[in-house]
Amino acid sequence: MDKIMICIIGSGNWATTIARNVGRNVLNSQTLDEKVTMYVYEEIVEGRKLTEIINTTHVNSKYMPNFELPPNIVAVDDIVTTARDADIIIFAIPPTFVSSCCKTLLGKVKPTAHAVSLIKGFERGDDGQFVLISQIIMRQLKIPCSVLVGCNLAHELAHDHFAEGTVGCRDQKYYRVLHDIFKSPTFRVVVTEDADCVEICSTLRNIIAFAAGCSDGMELNENTKGGIIRRGFLEMLQFVDVFYPGCRMGTFFESCGISDLVTSCYANRNRKLAEAFVKTGKPLSELEHILIPGHEPLGPVTAELVHHMLKKKGLEDKFPLFTTVYRICTGDYPLQRLVETLIKAREDIFHPLHTFQL
Repeated sequence: MDKIMICIIGSGNWATTIARNVGRNVLNSQTLDEKVTMYVYEEIVEGRKLTEIINTTHVNSKYMPNFELPPNIVAVDDIVTTARDADIIIFAIPPTFVSSCCKTLLGKVKPTAHAVSLIKGFERGDDGQFVLISQIIMRQLKIPCSVLVGCNLAHELAHDHFAEGTVGCRDQKYYRVLHDIFKSPTFRVVVTEDADCVEICSTLRNIIAFAAGCSDGMELNENTKGGIIRRGFLEMLQFVDVFYPGCRMGTFFESCGISDLVTSCYANRNRKLAEAFVKTGKPLSELEHILIPGHEPLGPVTAELVHHMLKKKGLEDKFPLFTTVYRICTGDYPLQRLVETLIKAREDIFHPLHTFQL
């Protein structure tokens, strides 16, 4: 029986961190090929090619300079060469590069391959709604795509601190293997079939993290941030019930849900952006280039797209926190409206479909 081959598309800090886990785990498996290829966008670092540095020193000196990769991680500067023989293709690149990478790979990967997205983000659809990254990969490559998200920060995982992740798996035969390639003694991985819910949670939490950052910028008390998290979690539940019916309630209590939400409200670039937005009074368009260069401000962008989806259904008043964050970003609401929203929000749950299963 042929062994399962794995590749990783990406070489940033998150891709490199996951590569360490995958590289170690395949060495202890009877069913996984020991060689793991990693696509590296070629750069010159201190006069040397980054792929050469990784393959000779086993250190990604550009993005994770203080951590050694297993020697079976092989850096490749061509994305097709990286992925063409792989049975599992792990995507860990910025969301803005997903479509272009998939176009390059179309028809060049195994038709039986299985993709896994580690990407937190989305693309704007033609209808103004957001499109999940896994859906883009599936649509363009014509292969299934699972997701891994959760309460995990790359530098903490790299330091072997405790962290958690949730895999939303779209093919039952990959349940065990996806668990086994990502786990580590300090990284707890849970696998569920509820892939859409796993991914949508990681998208919606950006709005709530932005609200938490506004609270920090106004130097409000911890109870206010707690109220933002509680209200935001409730609106996440409601949003999934309306737009992604059939998801499981239990998924929200995995790492991808409540854990990732809480972590994001204390350690997240959207939180940081919102705090600076409040304290400096500078426009978001200016701050994003300073604080999160190369990254789209997912909090404001998510709020905009979610508002568009809510408005089409006439549901803005049922999602007061999401609506308030959007209007703060556009300048239509003053910052003080955030606390007013928490005080005045109705306590009945808008749960029209009642489709959640435990």
